[in-house]
Amino acid sequence: MSEPLAQSCTTTVAYLVNQYPKVSHSFIRREIQGLEACGLTVHRFSIRSCAEELVDADDQAELAKTRVVLGQGLLGLAVGLGRVAVGRPLALVRGLTLAWQLSQKAERGLLYHLIYLAEACVLLGWLQTAEVDHVHAHFGTNSTTVVLLCRALGGPHYSFTVHGPEEFDKIYPIGLPEKLRQAKFVVAISSFGRSQLYRWMELADWGKVHIVRCGVDQSFLAEAVQPVPDVPVFVCVGRLTEQKGHLLLLEAVKRLADQGSPLKLVLVGDGELRSPIEALIEAYGLQRQVVITGWASNQEVRAHLLRARAMVLPSFAEGLPVVIMEALALGRPVISTAIAGIPELVETGVNGWLVVPGSVDSLVTAMEAALHSAPAQLSEMGRRGAERVARDHDARREAQTLARLFTGKTVDLAAPALEPATLANATGAGSSPVNAAR
Repeated sequence: MSEPLAQSCTTTVAYLVNQYPKVSHSFIRREIQGLEACGLTVHRFSIRSCAEELVDADDQAELAKTRVVLGQGLLGLAVGLGRVAVGRPLALVRGLTLAWQLSQKAERGLLYHLIYLAEACVLLGWLQTAEVDHVHAHFGTNSTTVVLLCRALGGPHYSFTVHGPEEFDKIYPIGLPEKLRQAKFVVAISSFGRSQLYRWMELADWGKVHIVRCGVDQSFLAEAVQPVPDVPVFVCVGRLTEQKGHLLLLEAVKRLADQGSPLKLVLVGDGELRSPIEALIEAYGLQRQVVITGWASNQEVRAHLLRARAMVLPSFAEGLPVVIMEALALGRPVISTAIAGIPELVETGVNGWLVVPGSVDSLVTAMEAALHSAPAQLSEMGRRGAERVARDHDARREAQTLARLFTGKTVDLAAPALEPATLANATGAGSSPVNAAR
């Protein structure tokens, strides 16, 4: 626990997420609950709602605590904008200028950014009423655009967590350099993520980037690791989208099935790619081998993982999936791609297998290895994985780190600590290393 911190915390924090609560965002809920355990007051705000997707009781409870900006409707946005226009006309001019600047390189034009500005006006009123000291956004996309504009209107300092891959795919369209420049601090979820942020920041600002890892809670960490069952079952947990590699996974399953390997694949999740996946299952004749469950509660996901021989996630683009942490915490080896932050957690032969992204051959080889490994060997890999998650991905401990950042009580010792003279020499008396590299 963190009793000294809890006694000294007076900060009131607000969270803004594009969609919260959300089926795939349980890690944000754990983070908020960890902050509250540290003594912080946390207000939940969301740009839009996805209430119809929620199947977990904990998510539904969070929904009751969350205010939705677009839930105010056009009238609410107009009222918020008018209130700022009357009470803070100069601030509104600053906001309009910034919205126009951000729209120039964005995929979405000025109209969308004017809507973001109106959302920022609504958020500003809520933050003032709640006497919020600091606002934190998850994902560096439109939610961070709104808190950036809110800051321009005179709102509190902000920070945001960058997950990837979307932020790194759309650096200029989402205005990431400006968001990094104006943030009080920035959170990366892995060393890889931090390195990508360094590419778009002045060297003097590198110290603003801190690693706070996504984590699992005590319901995972305190549970005794159960032996891996001697069944040829793989489970893949994630939204059914192109980037998760489901289509490639089905090709790997077909190859294994054609070779006579008995196996079953359980796809836990739903999404826009469901119809093409179902069509490919039929085309490949894999109706007996592959099952799609649809959305599942946390308890259902846990049950699917425990019934599996291994968890497989052959993603093409990721940050560092929380489901990998959950699977390892439950003692299940993981097969995943050697991209982004995944190699910081999964190690071939230790707690799973890393495969070449986009390679069916590599994926088939790893799945064959899992099928041919004795349950005792897989259980030992699972045990090592659980130890690594307990060490590096304890949600409570990571929340304590974030709480200290909010209250200004710590620095990231892993960040570069350069003297001003060194910085001046390195950057050429104020020149930008980012621009110099182009």
